[in-house]
Amino acid sequence: MAKKAAKKKSVRKKKLKVVQAEAKERVDKIFPILKKTYPDAKIALEFDTPVHLLVAVILSAQCTDVRVNIVTKDLFKKYKNAADFAAADIEVFQQEIRSTGFYKNKAKNIIGAAKAIIEEHGGKVPDTMEELLELPGVGRKTANCILGNAYNTPGITCDTHVIRLSRRLGLSANTDPVKLEYDLMEIVPKKRLGGWTMFSHLIIWHGRNICKARKPDCGNCPIAEFCPSANDPGLW
Repeated sequence: MAKKAAKKKSVRKKKLKVVQAEAKERVDKIFPILKKTYPDAKIALEFDTPVHLLVAVILSAQCTDVRVNIVTKDLFKKYKNAADFAAADIEVFQQEIRSTGFYKNKAKNIIGAAKAIIEEHGGKVPDTMEELLELPGVGRKTANCILGNAYNTPGITCDTHVIRLSRRLGLSANTDPVKLEYDLMEIVPKKRLGGWTMFSHLIIWHGRNICKARKPDCGNCPIAEFCPSANDPGLW
């Protein structure tokens, strides 16, 4: 039984390597199709300034974008800049964001990040990966989202949709967000067709509309002919 499982695992690894080698060619085929399919693809979170985007992305952890947008509609009227968030009463702020879940940790990170922005960056959300990662509550996914959507700096946002679809499409064998990000950076054009940021939006939109987690609609998928999983669901 153990030998059979090991053999099956070995075959699986070989298949992953083969698809990985063809990943760039696959991206070149699906990127323009997805862009034509979703011409209005953009970030779902609503914001008007970099600091509001930072707050919205932190709130979106383990929470739907719809819920975050409901909460931030009033929140952003009260807290207009980093100084407002830095001066917030943490107990009051916790209740204002409570419905997004994990509100105590999120409140701590948002207020902490705002204070760091005031003290170390003159009130402006930093525009480099290195500086963003030093802020409380900011990881590479959040940083790439801010860079790509607030500063037009190419970045790949590896959320759950990007992780799931990258594997289904045979773009990477990695499910670790950081490793996957680096894999995609090698095969997705950095700027062409909207580059890394647009590719992230398109994959997220496709994941929400067609290639859903439990039951992908392969019959209505515009890129099914280039997807390994469409013909062999057990492969990925």
